[in-house]
Amino acid sequence: QVQLVESGGGLVQAGGSLRLSCAASGRTFSSYAMGWFRQAPGKEREFVAAMSWSGDKTYYVDSVKGRFTISRDNAKNTVYLQMNTLKPEDTAVYYCAAAYMSDLIRNQRSYKYWGQGTQVTVSS
Repeated sequence: QVQLVESGGGLVQAGGSLRLSCAASGRTFSSYAMGWFRQAPGKEREFVAAMSWSGDKTYYVDSVKGRFTISRDNAKNTVYLQMNTLKPEDTAVYYCAAAYMSDLIRNQRSYKYWGQGTQVTVSS
């Protein structure tokens, strides 16, 4: 069982930055691929970024490439999403998720554990 708790969301002006954190419980964090997803009002939840359990592969949706960076600190059982040059269209609830030793980490169905989400609002 893995519990995930996101933090770091908030209100920011366009062009600004936020760093989301996701703290995970459990002693096998390093065995989990970690992903970030988001859901805007009236839209389906979508993939944003993911990092393999080994930490050697990262993936991003095209709309955030060059602006967002996913990273992990296995010693702290935490995954981060650094978000720069934020745009109003980045406004959404952001969720982190964990997938045990999965390679299909752009697919939501690979993830068994989900956090409760954190709101990110970007004003224009």
